[in-house]
Amino acid sequence: MTKASTSIPQSVSVRIRAMYPQLSAKEQQIADYILSHPNEIIHLSITALSDLCECAEATIFRLCRRLNFQGYQALKIALASEVVHPLQNIHQEISPSDDAASLADKVFQADIETISDTLQLTKANADQLENVIDTLVKARRIEFYGNGGSGIIAQDGYHKFMRTGIPCMYHSDSHYQVMSASLLQPGDVVIGISHSGSNKDILEALKVAKDSGATVVAITSYGKSPLVKLADYSLFTSSRETAFRTEALSSRLAQLSLIDLLYIAVSFRRQEETVDNINKIRHSISLKRL
Repeated sequence: MTKASTSIPQSVSVRIRAMYPQLSAKEQQIADYILSHPNEIIHLSITALSDLCECAEATIFRLCRRLNFQGYQALKIALASEVVHPLQNIHQEISPSDDAASLADKVFQADIETISDTLQLTKANADQLENVIDTLVKARRIEFYGNGGSGIIAQDGYHKFMRTGIPCMYHSDSHYQVMSASLLQPGDVVIGISHSGSNKDILEALKVAKDSGATVVAITSYGKSPLVKLADYSLFTSSRETAFRTEALSSRLAQLSLIDLLYIAVSFRRQEETVDNINKIRHSISLKRL
């Protein structure tokens, strides 16, 4: 196995999401069709797919090669193994006969799969990650925006990054977001968190932040979303939906993992100040304990 192939996620859907921002418009159109109709794709010829997507067969073949498949047939075989024989634990469904141990196994395996897929996405987009880290290290100020469940992730970002010594804040209220965004300046960074990448309030706040001169970083699960188009840099999570588990639910853990990664990376570059702040925080917290 070559070095390139070992760094590419094995799941077809994860490979597509990893490569999506680098695909051409036509390739994205084909990728969207594959993601939306996986059961249909395994029965379609390359000619039939080209007719459906109104593109050349060569474009489909080129997409397959970019996804690290030898060709369209190899992509179909890989897709069939996921659709027809779902071996991954995240596809396991909860049944009424499951005992507590079985439920625990399925929930935890789903979480493990989500984090593992997100790791592969992050590694596949290492250049974006490096750019985000460099931008955060140099930031004059960092703000985290998220609504609903993503608001909790934004708060976690603030909770961690206050240790770095970089002035930071989080907002989960849409009015506070746009108010704060309007006061930002060049050199400031806003991390917008949205699983769908289409939350209107977040998009509005980030547009205000960008108009103010701030750098916008997106954490989302969808490469073709308004949030990614607006952001200067994007980091992606991967999660799959089952009958009892929505994508947004499982993506939380992946989002938290990305926040942890960014915090550790920035702290490593600001070791002296971060360690000093951690010691101060530990001392102040100790005064609250009996």
